[in-house]
Amino acid sequence: MTTNNKQRVTLFLNPSLLKQAKAQAIAEGISLTSLIEKILIKYLPKETVFKKKDI
Repeated sequence: MTTNNKQRVTLFLNPSLLKQAKAQAIAEGISLTSLIEKILIKYLPKETVFKKKDI
């Protein structure tokens, strides 16, 4: 497994949600990391723009 351009992160998830995600990753034949990346790519907008608030 290559970790190029990856960053380690710690998450606190509901145990049943994590169990379901792991089972789905196994069913798809991919890693949990790949499953979470795939889900986030679908969920998040293509580009995030931050606007500075005028004070």
